[in-house]
Amino acid sequence: MKVIKLGGSLLDDASRREAALQKIVARWNAGEDLVLVHGGGKHIDAALAKLGIARRTHAGLRVTDDATLDVVVSVLGGTVNKMLVSELTQLGIRVAGISGCDGATLVAEKHADIDGVDLGHVGHVIGSNRALVNALLLSGTMPVISSVAIGKDGALFNVNADAAASAIAVAHGAEELLFLTDVEGLLDHDGVLVPHLDTTGVEAMLSSPAVSGGMKPKLQAALAALNAGVVQIKIAAPGTDNRQPTTGGTTLVAA
Repeated sequence: MKVIKLGGSLLDDASRREAALQKIVARWNAGEDLVLVHGGGKHIDAALAKLGIARRTHAGLRVTDDATLDVVVSVLGGTVNKMLVSELTQLGIRVAGISGCDGATLVAEKHADIDGVDLGHVGHVIGSNRALVNALLLSGTMPVISSVAIGKDGALFNVNADAAASAIAVAHGAEELLFLTDVEGLLDHDGVLVPHLDTTGVEAMLSSPAVSGGMKPKLQAALAALNAGVVQIKIAAPGTDNRQPTTGGTTLVAA
């Protein structure tokens, strides 16, 4: 089984999203068991703006109060998830859109305060139950999972989609975790693609100024997955044709 996390502008640009989904469908039709995980930050931002709710972040995380959580759950589990379900169905495969909270597919606990700031309903992913995903795959259905997690007491949490994909990959002993995004891969401080790294190299990159923005949580999630036994992780953009699922990219492996 392989886990694909769909992110970046691939979620926001209809033509690029269609191209990415076509690659995913081609792999599914070739017999690969795939699980698709997604976030949707820009869609959340747009919904908050329409409702007049201020967007607040701290240390790169969305501060999620009660009103913001309602928007996160509805946008990720509704608007974005069902958009992907519709488009994948139009491409001819059977899919089921779920949130990570369904079937405890993603289990989280409240994220610790950062610099004394309470992040609200932001979660730290601590595990993944395999039952629902396995049942869908066994029925010939591709799971499409939004990054909303559940706590042991039933509370809902907004969680990072990269961390969500990592936890699902670990739980299933995935052969590969693919971060399919709008960048060609991990770049060094000179802006040159890094084609291959082991865990030692990932740790070094995380402590360097070359890694910032959305790439940092992606690498942190990748490192956690590698340390937990996922064999290979790739960060890449969609390829130019269905025979080439990705182009270029950075491959990460255990040391």
